[in-house]
Amino acid sequence: METSLGRRSGMISLSNGQPTITRTERGLTIAGTRITLYDVMDYVTAQYPPKFIRGILNLTDEQVNSALSYIEAHRAEVEAEYQIVLKEAEEIRQYWEERNRERIAQIAKLPPPPGREAAWEKLQKQKAKLKAKLDSQA
Repeated sequence: METSLGRRSGMISLSNGQPTITRTERGLTIAGTRITLYDVMDYVTAQYPPKFIRGILNLTDEQVNSALSYIEAHRAEVEAEYQIVLKEAEEIRQYWEERNRERIAQIAKLPPPPGREAAWEKLQKQKAKLKAKLDSQA
């Protein structure tokens, strides 16, 4: 999937001259990782603290701080690109959901694996409870 995000150049560097945020074909990326600022934005928008982001994405304090500083300094640009990434991800999700709709329905009709009937029953109850909650919010 080629997007317009990978065609621009830009980076932020530390005082030692090493880039910490670079633009790759995947978009704005934390140098030395495959983690994009859009991955970080998922947690920023959910208001997770930096320590949590560091742990969940397996980053150093320096990497998290650089990412958060870049996001803050270039908020409008990063937010605009993040919205494009979210839209593309939703389009891809919908495509695969539609493409696999029949197979998912077939799998849902399968009986529980032998010896796991109790866990299967519990899972079905949880799914029904979640569906009811989502339906009541809609």
